[in-house]
Amino acid sequence: MAFLFICPKCSQLPGSAVPKLHLELSLPNQLTLLRVLLTPVFVVLLLSNSPVEMQLSLVVFVIAAVTDWYDGWIARKMGYTSRWGKFFDPLADKILSSAALFAYAGLGLVDVWMVWIVVARDFLITGLRVYAEYRDQPIVTSRTAQAKTFSQFVVIYYILILYVGRSVPAIYARFGSLIDSLMHPQVLYGMMLVVTLSAVGTGAVYLWDNRKFLREIYDGIAGRH
Repeated sequence: MAFLFICPKCSQLPGSAVPKLHLELSLPNQLTLLRVLLTPVFVVLLLSNSPVEMQLSLVVFVIAAVTDWYDGWIARKMGYTSRWGKFFDPLADKILSSAALFAYAGLGLVDVWMVWIVVARDFLITGLRVYAEYRDQPIVTSRTAQAKTFSQFVVIYYILILYVGRSVPAIYARFGSLIDSLMHPQVLYGMMLVVTLSAVGTGAVYLWDNRKFLREIYDGIAGRH
């Protein structure tokens, strides 16, 4: 099954061809869609006052994260690649990671201003990469950007595992003091500060390295006025 989407404003964008998205419900795309659908489930469970539901939130997040690896593996193994997948997969990743960070901010674990910076950077760069794919000018992810993404997910897992660990009486009874030390506000602040600074730094590098492409976009928009 496939659906065809045509952006109503695409004819106004730089480039002669109108970008089209074929929503192909192949297995990789279904897994990507599952990741998006699991995101609100994860947030609701994490923000619950029930220890059992908090623990389930970790299970849901791990399942959602596994779909990210598995859909990419299937796409490469079986040749299920599409423009829709190139658009939807990174977007699903950002939705999941952003939801986790905002949930942490809601729980008072991290500063919301840092979350806004990281999320804004992620969606800006993701949007730029997606549009570049439409123009057949793919942007290669740099090693520093990959390191930033890795560190971001390390922090997300770090906070989630320790936060959920506190809700398990047997674990907290034995490792409570260690968990509290690792969850100290200054520790979490320092970790999020590193992620925030790396987000700003890699974002600036992305924009600088692709300044010619950004200029083409600007010229195309300015040409309409």
